[in-house]
Amino acid sequence: MGINILGMGSYLPEQILTNDDFKKFVDTNDEWIRTRTGIQSRHMSGWEPVWYMAKQAALDAISKAGIDPGDIGLVICTTVTPDFLTPSTASIIQYELGIENAAAFDLNAACSGFVYMMDTARRFLETDGSMKYALIVSSEALSRFMDYEDRGTCILFGDGAAAAVIERSDKMYSSFLGSDGSGARKLFARNCSVAPQVKVESDFDDGFPEKPVHQLYQDGREVYKFAVKALPKAFRSAAEKIGVTSADIDWFIPHQANIRIIETAAKSLEVSTDKFIVTIDHHGNTSSASIPLALCEALENGRVTRGQKLALVGFGAGLTYGSVIIEY
Repeated sequence: MGINILGMGSYLPEQILTNDDFKKFVDTNDEWIRTRTGIQSRHMSGWEPVWYMAKQAALDAISKAGIDPGDIGLVICTTVTPDFLTPSTASIIQYELGIENAAAFDLNAACSGFVYMMDTARRFLETDGSMKYALIVSSEALSRFMDYEDRGTCILFGDGAAAAVIERSDKMYSSFLGSDGSGARKLFARNCSVAPQVKVESDFDDGFPEKPVHQLYQDGREVYKFAVKALPKAFRSAAEKIGVTSADIDWFIPHQANIRIIETAAKSLEVSTDKFIVTIDHHGNTSSASIPLALCEALENGRVTRGQKLALVGFGAGLTYGSVIIEY
């Protein structure tokens, strides 16, 4: 069973920071950032909570789908930057949107999140005949978790949200999800510290590098080495299941992490970079929201049209990776 995307929506924060803005508080410059990452600017949330951005993207998607929110049977949200440890962001937006009697939960697969979420929603739709539509939303505010003394990392990330309403379909579909937990210590942010009332002094070492709570740590070199292999591997693993090749794909929509990763992956897959939807120059790395934001933009400007074959490929902390191949 495949899926049909009925509507997609997005939300980008009002605040935009250019590379030149970073010069005011980080030892860097526009040329250094652009040549190494492809990024020129990124949206950064100021007053907008993650759940609010998710809600606005979802409202946009539901409006474009032209459906009754009451017919949605499942709400999934992916985020690595939730406003609350509990409840889930999905539960908050479910209430905000007036979606009653739907299952709701968050999924965390880092930058691979949208791919993982789409495949998870498809499985729900396949096994529950009473479920009509699923709402899937990615919302991220990475800017709040940056170490702004780490110039190699803080300049990479942006904020935003995107959503899709999907239904079951007989269209072409394939997926592959994977993870390499041996790389978990290469990209992480600690959730919280132990309350002083219950903390016990110990020499226990969990193997993760020291970093203040909530601040993102990234071993850029190791993550890059993983990503340039994971992107083509994830696509090929999904493609082999249905007997398609990179030549059959109209558009590759990858996680927007670094332009060099995308260029290296294109070379590995023996396809032109012209077949890759790239928005990293004005979005930065928005984690799980990067793929759906790129797809939303491609739909709005008419690059992606009905009947085309799309390969959505994600990779990120975990280290996770995955791909879904769909007919739009």
